[in-house]
Amino acid sequence: MDPNLSLEFLRVVEQAAIACAHTMGQGDRHKSDQVAVEAMRKVMDTVPIDGTIVIGEGERDEAPMLYIGEKVGMAHASGGRGPADEFPQVDIAVDPLEGTNLCATGTANAIAVLAASTRGGLLHAPDLYMEKLVVGPSSKDAVSLDAPVDENLKAIARSLGRGVDDLVVTVLDRPRHEKLIADIRATGARIRLIGDGDLSAGITAAVVGSGVHAVMGTGGAPEGVLTAAAMRCLNGEIFARLVVSTPEHEERCRAMGISDFKKVYRSADLAPGERIIFAATGVTDGTLMRGVRFFGDGIRTSSVIMQNEPHQIRFIDSIHVAPATDVKIRF
Repeated sequence: MDPNLSLEFLRVVEQAAIACAHTMGQGDRHKSDQVAVEAMRKVMDTVPIDGTIVIGEGERDEAPMLYIGEKVGMAHASGGRGPADEFPQVDIAVDPLEGTNLCATGTANAIAVLAASTRGGLLHAPDLYMEKLVVGPSSKDAVSLDAPVDENLKAIARSLGRGVDDLVVTVLDRPRHEKLIADIRATGARIRLIGDGDLSAGITAAVVGSGVHAVMGTGGAPEGVLTAAAMRCLNGEIFARLVVSTPEHEERCRAMGISDFKKVYRSADLAPGERIIFAATGVTDGTLMRGVRFFGDGIRTSSVIMQNEPHQIRFIDSIHVAPATDVKIRF
């Protein structure tokens, strides 16, 4: 997979972010998601790849676009030359709008995001819940998904050379996390409760200086794979296990080739590809990226592109200039 594809994928997430930013604060989460999907799908078909969606908006019957198994890229676009040509085969995981409620309410940390890898490089995760623990580079060899909360927090604190009461742990604000929240508070660590967006939270946990030291709790498995792709580039780590509690869950796992329902996955299991590209653009203002800003003569976006080969992390501020002769660029 050509590393230069990262700039092509940047266009995809930028346009998805711009599309749903027009709906920001309007209270219609479904509309926000729909326009993001449509924009991402349109731009994806201009990327020179033979792409397959391995994590998308759902199964084909439930999602009109960017469904699991959908073929995307120039190889499959109308008038394309076909997958037998020179286009590289790429697996893609997408979340056109991570944080639909955040966008609908104008809350921080909504992003448009995708991860891409060489064929077979991203786990085909069923749309189930997943237990997760995300930490940064200093702590990744010191914690365990099965360890008690207090032991993990003490280990993280030792790795960082600070006290437990200095730590900040991000947790999704859900009734299922009532005990987890109580256990974290009992250690003296601080908690940042979020309404949505555990993917963006996971990224910040792996960036030194973000003020977040771990993400704990149960969230979506597809977001776990996207987080793993980011961890492969950031040298952080995610520990995860699928929540398989019914025969129907087991069947869905088996349909995607998963038979060990108790396995603890790490980033190299969830995103094992030799070459990984991760791209995200802020929709609303967040910890690492600003949201989309509209001005009279254009649009400004803030994005991050990561890749593991060559190993690069790029923060990109783009101005999309309106087609006019008297355009004024604003800093």
